[in-house]
Amino acid sequence: MASLTVRQLDDKLKKQLRLRAARNGRSVEDEVRTILRGAAADEDAFVPPRTEAQRGRASEADAAHILLIIGGGIAAYKSLDLIRRLRERGIAVRVVMTAAAQKFITPLSVGAITGEHPFLDLFDAHSEFDVGHIRLAREPSLIVVAPATADLMAKLAHGLADDLASAVLLATDKTILLAPAMNPNMWSNRATQRNIALLAAEHVALVGPNQGEMAESGEAGVGRMAEPLEIVAAVQARLAPDSRALAGVRMLVTSGPTHEPIDPVRYIANRSSGKQGHAIAEAAVLAGAAVTLISGPVTIPDPHGATVIKVESARDMLAAVEAALPADVAVFAAAVADWRTTTNSREKIKKSGKQAPELVLVENPDILSTVAHRKSKRPKLVIGFAAETENVVEHAKRKLARKACDWILANDVSPETGIMGGDSNTIHLVTANKVEHWPPQSKTEVASVLVSRIAAALGEQK
Repeated sequence: MASLTVRQLDDKLKKQLRLRAARNGRSVEDEVRTILRGAAADEDAFVPPRTEAQRGRASEADAAHILLIIGGGIAAYKSLDLIRRLRERGIAVRVVMTAAAQKFITPLSVGAITGEHPFLDLFDAHSEFDVGHIRLAREPSLIVVAPATADLMAKLAHGLADDLASAVLLATDKTILLAPAMNPNMWSNRATQRNIALLAAEHVALVGPNQGEMAESGEAGVGRMAEPLEIVAAVQARLAPDSRALAGVRMLVTSGPTHEPIDPVRYIANRSSGKQGHAIAEAAVLAGAAVTLISGPVTIPDPHGATVIKVESARDMLAAVEAALPADVAVFAAAVADWRTTTNSREKIKKSGKQAPELVLVENPDILSTVAHRKSKRPKLVIGFAAETENVVEHAKRKLARKACDWILANDVSPETGIMGGDSNTIHLVTANKVEHWPPQSKTEVASVLVSRIAAALGEQK
């Protein structure tokens, strides 16, 4: 009997087979056997009618879909919520689990949420009979690795492919989005940072990691996996059909705190992490803008694709902003220190045991107001932030008028909100004509919504 394999079929027919297999909950191999048995028996009714759920899965198969690679780490439990959140938004998800991931969550749990079995083994007879790992690498719209362990990132950076996950990552021509998760010492290790630099040069994207408590008792720092909603927003930004909405737009973003020196070891600062400003810069890059990010001292990665200028003080930031003009849009998300000392000591100030040294403070330049009041090189859209602890909207309205900017994004940064330095935000968009109250969401989602509004506003101006 002649031998026929799926790999010998044309691409269109192979795709039809895979969609049909997905609708009927079978592997491609079993679907081929079913078709052949039916044809041999000259039966027309061997394929059962599709249920409502199966029709839904077929619709998902035609929509944007991602491949989620779950690495081995305690953060793997978040991947279950991530899958649910993605499916809620109509994004179909296929899953590859590493052997280590299966120590933390079960394939049964993943299969129950995705509606199909996860892929586990490079040498699985059912999936590899038509070179399954190549199919997994080429078919999705995007590949997401969450959690992305130090081991997985090292394999990807150096081209290793000794299991299904690493083979897929090496074989793909799709965008890869990593959500790193590991102990802070592992994240800051020079080997890991070298690997990240290599991956960034290859246009591999990152979301996170965040700063906070680790699963291990007493451990804290940068290394927490980004929250599921943050990853979802990053996925949606890369799948969005209007991903070039800001093509040709020059955008300036400020981010993070400023440090105002008192002496060589002390400074005045605030609790800003830079997460919101960096997220805005990244969302703008994904929307096609040419982005210059001027950042104060932060501990988070630079957004890929942006021109990043790092500064320390408010005066440094103002000089960098003015040098970066002209721009079409300017978003001032940095939490600039309001005051600085009139002088700062060249040597460390010593305690005398009698009284504290007298610090004379003066106001720093107001970067938002300076740019908004410019007669020349003023951006078409100047957007500021108002971090308040009371009467949030009222203070923002007065700030909008006083500083002559176009929009203010106001938020309540009282300690109990967890917004300052945290991963989520609740925004009130204040313009000259109205106030919009956005729901609580991740800072990545806030950035995505803001970029969409900016694109719409520029379109109206045209």
